[in-house]
Amino acid sequence: MRSAPFSAPKSRPDAKFTAQTDALADIGSLEAYTEWMKNLLTPLPDGTAEVRSFAVDEDRHNVAVHGVFRGTHTGEGGPVPPTGRSAAADYVYVMDFDGDKIAHMTTIWNDTFTLCQLGWT
Repeated sequence: MRSAPFSAPKSRPDAKFTAQTDALADIGSLEAYTEWMKNLLTPLPDGTAEVRSFAVDEDRHNVAVHGVFRGTHTGEGGPVPPTGRSAAADYVYVMDFDGDKIAHMTTIWNDTFTLCQLGWT
């Protein structure tokens, strides 16, 4: 099992971002999503991301990553005071490449389930 820190991947400065989740509805760039994830570590200071699967599709110039984000709400800064509750959230990233840089990333994530786990809804 390997945990990954949150950092901006090698991407175009104008890389786009999409997700069909209410929690990420206002985020349209990969840079903004990266900042959102960094900020999530304030209420979830033990947050980790475990990569479970990694696939490359050379014909379509994309990469898919399945992972699990884990964290416990012990820090300030969430939508409610710290609940002490934990979440284990499956997610998938699909990154479309332009050459060797990410041009677009889609996140597939059940935000409603995760927010319930944390006691945020």
